[in-house]
Amino acid sequence: MGKIRPSKGHPYARILGVGGYRPTRVVPNEVILETIDSSDEWIRSRSGIETRHWANDEETVAAMSVEASGKAIADAGITAQQIGAVVVSTVSHFKQTPAVATEIADKLGTDKAAAFDISAGCAGFGYGLTLAKGMVVEGSAEYVLVIGVERLSDLTDLEDRATAFLFGDGAGAVVVGPSAEPAIGPTVWGSEGDKSETIKQTVPWTDYRDGTVEKFPAITQEGQAVFRWAVFEMAKVAKEALDAAGITADELDVFIPHQANERIIDSMVKTLKLPASVKVARDVRTTGNTSAASIPLAMERLLATGEAKSGDTALVIGFGAGLVYAATVVTLP
Repeated sequence: MGKIRPSKGHPYARILGVGGYRPTRVVPNEVILETIDSSDEWIRSRSGIETRHWANDEETVAAMSVEASGKAIADAGITAQQIGAVVVSTVSHFKQTPAVATEIADKLGTDKAAAFDISAGCAGFGYGLTLAKGMVVEGSAEYVLVIGVERLSDLTDLEDRATAFLFGDGAGAVVVGPSAEPAIGPTVWGSEGDKSETIKQTVPWTDYRDGTVEKFPAITQEGQAVFRWAVFEMAKVAKEALDAAGITADELDVFIPHQANERIIDSMVKTLKLPASVKVARDVRTTGNTSAASIPLAMERLLATGEAKSGDTALVIGFGAGLVYAATVVTLP
């Protein structure tokens, strides 16, 4: 019997570069208030959101991804031809097939990189990061491009008072490659399908196609249920990720949670008892909730503004529709 040769991978993987793209149109709360009965004060107090970005016709899921990816590749100091795999997390690419990752891989000029999409909602970046780490360590790819990208304005019901103000568009990307030391910790991830009704698409595409409903499908959620789950259950997951990485809260430099809601972020900081020295991402204020794109976009902004620096130890956690979640500790590029 033949024996399978061991994989020629690497002992560890790390994030080598990060890039982001935010659409040119900035949408203040005043625009949202044209279609819902609310106020700027209410939106800010409930979510922390002041503005969000909405894409125009040219800023497609693929186009935004290419822009963000080009920055990440340059930041990593490699070429597109060195990318061995492209992993795209999105829920707002409206072609069932082919995967938008294949279009992105081609437009970037990769050398026939493996390319596929995943659907894990707001935890999608964490899922993609975990897959990328595995590929690098196993040896199936030297460098992996992980993209979180959304055009949630296409899935927003502007008459839904509970969600109209929440969502934004954008793309964030990172390059994952070999490392001489541990730089991406173990992932604590999972799902709670019994709570899938708390964040969901209003109706299946087939209902719209068949004329059962007249309104285009949108994302809706049970705000209070999501808030309670995120604050109490996700703080536990975040703590598990710290423990799995052998890191204490006092040793953290940066906290980058999914940018869902600033009240959730504040509550998690309090529950985790993070020291005041820990820099906390609050990109939600000007970017809104961009689902899979929110963590890499927030990471890129923290590094660009100097609030975080290369080599910092960061806890990242994503959570959302499914309900799904993923948390890990990383060394910033």
